Amino acid sequence: MKNRSLVSINDYSKEEIIRILDLAEEFEKQPHQHILDGRVIASLFFEPSTRTRLSFETAIQQLGGNVIGFASAASTSVSKGESLNDTIRMVASYADLIVMRHPVEGSARFASEVSRVPIINAGDGANQHPTQCLLDLYSIRKTQGTLDNLNVTFVGDLKYGRTVHSNVIALSKFKTKFHFVSPIELKLPSAVKRYIKEAHLSYEQYTDFMEVIPKSDIIYMTRIQRERFPDPLEYEKVKNAYVLENAMLDNSKDNVRILHPLPRVNEISTDVDANPKAYYFQQALNGVFVRQALIATIMGVK
Repeated sequence: MKNRSLVSINDYSKEEIIRILDLAEEFEKQPHQHILDGRVIASLFFEPSTRTRLSFETAIQQLGGNVIGFASAASTSVSKGESLNDTIRMVASYADLIVMRHPVEGSARFASEVSRVPIINAGDGANQHPTQCLLDLYSIRKTQGTLDNLNVTFVGDLKYGRTVHSNVIALSKFKTKFHFVSPIELKLPSAVKRYIKEAHLSYEQYTDFMEVIPKSDIIYMTRIQRERFPDPLEYEKVKNAYVLENAMLDNSKDNVRILHPLPRVNEISTDVDANPKAYYFQQALNGVFVRQALIATIMGVK
């Protein structure tokens, strides 16, 4: 895995995913390790981010590395018309690793093909978000004790939700029973369902959220992403399709945990936050340990 880019979660085998999760457990016990001394990692965020960017930068600094980069393309030569090709080639001459978020699907794959240093995809449009997927898997395993034989429910924007796409692909490597809750307009793309079918696993689709709550071990809520809709009117039709309220969890399993990649808008009521089944803030913290494990592996220091 040394010097290998991570563009899609499908780039990693089941065994490699487990290796990252196991290493993340070690970093959770001891996150401050100066193993990246002298290494420079570029953080290129062409699209807004809070948790992903800050958790990557926290992970790097706790490991003793140096961060360069930007949080807005508007402050760079991209605003002058510089191509992605030229930006990546230039930054690769300064850094040992590039973490990149970009609004265009396929941009991370392109970057990995022109860069002389590894690329970590921190989200490319509505395509994939593999590091969020890894921290989600870590959160699932930490709360359930396993990644096998679980009923995992995804709720909300399954069409444009890149975190959902990556998670479904990864969980298809395990013995997962999938449940999908969404408006008809936001159903999971067939290209993603293909991974479930090829793994000979089963899935069910719902429009009624309440029907699936009692069955679930994990409920993965997602934001309806206004920025992904080409037609604002289509967004208005579905923006409040599913809202999880605390009372809705009365008949849920004791072990169920609520995950969300964040940011939250109004799809999880704030009255859920105090429920011990809410796990989304701890989930965000887990991102630091998982990204430490990933960076250390790619840089060949673990």
